[in-house]
Amino acid sequence: MTYVLDDQQTAAQTWFRTLRDSICAEFEAIEREAGSDASFVRKAWDRPDPSGEPGGGGVMSQMTGKVFEKVGVNISTVHGTFEPEFAKSINGAAEDPRFFATGISLVAHMANPHVPAVHMNTRFLVTTKRWFGGGADLNPPLPRAEDTADFKARLKQACDAHGADYWDRYSAWCDEYFWIKHRGVSRGVGGIFYDHLDSGDWAKDFTFTQDVGRAFLDVYPKLVRRRMNEAWTEEDRMAQLRYRGLYAEFNLVWDRGTIFGLKTGGNIEAILMSLPPLAAWA
Repeated sequence: MTYVLDDQQTAAQTWFRTLRDSICAEFEAIEREAGSDASFVRKAWDRPDPSGEPGGGGVMSQMTGKVFEKVGVNISTVHGTFEPEFAKSINGAAEDPRFFATGISLVAHMANPHVPAVHMNTRFLVTTKRWFGGGADLNPPLPRAEDTADFKARLKQACDAHGADYWDRYSAWCDEYFWIKHRGVSRGVGGIFYDHLDSGDWAKDFTFTQDVGRAFLDVYPKLVRRRMNEAWTEEDRMAQLRYRGLYAEFNLVWDRGTIFGLKTGGNIEAILMSLPPLAAWA
């Protein structure tokens, strides 16, 4: 039986596709500026639901270039039924385990250690409730105060346009969420993280989620261009690889998105796209 999307689901899915296309085009432009002809390779995947019915799917877009050592910009639209125990942990699913989810997930690991790695994800979920979640956070192996300030300032601008308390709440939530508990350190320098956003005004919440994507698209390429031609040393590279080890630990042990993908029968290659191409542990 074909799953029919309603107007809200269709609008969200279309936006995530549009944002994917805009981000990929901008990242490819950066590669061309660096003298590289690298481009994204797209790979579609289907998700069979355990019931035997089609469960949606997604498209992976991945690029390896001169500036972006590994970057993935994935979109997905999936639906089906949660396993009973997992359903208890999902907002609105304990009463009815059926779900729908659509979103975009991006992770960029950079060739130059002075260019910060980054993560961005936004999503729309439907159970017996409907809500948005996501955010963006900066992950520099060699933090620079100017880059951190500019990244946060642009996200704060997006937050301030929608809620007087959004920045304080969502930046604090980001710091809490991306804390690597077993190491006692943060994964990065911060940004925003939000979940279960349902103000009662769907259009307002959707617009905020769109503005988070637009803010990311505005600020992150500027940081890449600022740092991508800086000289770096082997010591810088080792610092980058050790940092990536921490990044991998968080994503494999604590990240909700990884757990959600694995628990819902997502594409393993897409789920683990966030892992760096190379990493080191001291």
